[in-house]
Amino acid sequence: MSIETPADVSAIPSEAEVRPSGLASRVLNAGTGSEKPAAADTVTVHYSGWTTDGQLFDSSVQRGQPASFPLNRVIKGWTEGLQLMVEGEKRRFWIPAELAYGNNPAGGRPAGMLVFDVELLGMEKAPEPPKTPEDVAAVPAEADTTSTGLASRILAAGKGGETPVASSIVTVHYSGWTTAGELFDSSVMRGEPARFPLQNVIKGWTEGVQLMALGEKRRFWIPAELAYGDQPQGGAPAGMLVFDVELLDFTTPPPPPEAPEDVAGVPDNAEVRPSGLASRVLTEGTGTKHPEKSSTVTVHYSGWTTDGNLFDSSVVRGEPASFGLFQVIAGWTEGVQLMVKGETRRFWIPGKLAYGDEPQGGAPAGMLVFDVELLSIDK
Repeated sequence: MSIETPADVSAIPSEAEVRPSGLASRVLNAGTGSEKPAAADTVTVHYSGWTTDGQLFDSSVQRGQPASFPLNRVIKGWTEGLQLMVEGEKRRFWIPAELAYGNNPAGGRPAGMLVFDVELLGMEKAPEPPKTPEDVAAVPAEADTTSTGLASRILAAGKGGETPVASSIVTVHYSGWTTAGELFDSSVMRGEPARFPLQNVIKGWTEGVQLMALGEKRRFWIPAELAYGDQPQGGAPAGMLVFDVELLDFTTPPPPPEAPEDVAGVPDNAEVRPSGLASRVLTEGTGTKHPEKSSTVTVHYSGWTTDGNLFDSSVVRGEPASFGLFQVIAGWTEGVQLMVKGETRRFWIPGKLAYGDEPQGGAPAGMLVFDVELLSIDK
């Protein structure tokens, strides 16, 4: 689809409304709604964006797919500008560099003033922010404190019974505040629970959520040493943090699979292909169709180095992996094409078909051994 470049793309026209921030806009088509979005609301829009020399750099219209996002997670010019619009309205914005990506942005982003045509298709109001706890500034006397310094008190009792362990995958709703009462994160505000392995978060969460029963809501006072520290990097909040957490669900994956007895070298009963890829079937499959190089597959897998070190496992995460066979290491691309649905196969993948003998970024080196179960061929 061809998108026509606006005639006034190179500079702000005289009829545009210019705000104190420098953001300029004019209405192209009046809307039918009366309510305007707020910064925390999620909007659905169609848009096209140009640089001032008329180059189209992004367009949901061209893709044929509207975009949805919270307004407070985009460039400042969008956050400010879309709050001027009503549903059904189409508006052109001239966004100065300081409200866009700047004059020298990284990552291939467009520089300088940007021009956008935006049509507001719909909006979803954000929930009201959770009320700041009255006891946010300090640990109250009635809180229970563990030997690590983690303090908590139950806000709503759960169903009792089993509690998570460190290896559990939990689903929670939560809100987090600094001791000054500033809300810095909230799944409640996003309207979507968070799901994650409990051992992959800050220490205070790993310890604290293990105290909870299903359905329980608990407030935690997490000291800095169990959170992000007193001088954290990357904009993380400093000092003691206060969280209200509701445990919605949890699953505990099986224990990590043991290293295969034949992990150290290719056994005699393995089939070795001209590429050097070796494999043997562990469990016969039920299907007849083999995936192709262009196929997307869903698998469970575990991977070891030849010294028996487990370096990755979807089984341990409790969640199968889906991917295009053309997107993975060469040994996977070749090997999974040998399989049928329901089959489990062990692969010995030489370094040249994996990450090499001296890989970058912490990838495992040398020959790798994988047990792979092909759950489905998706397309």
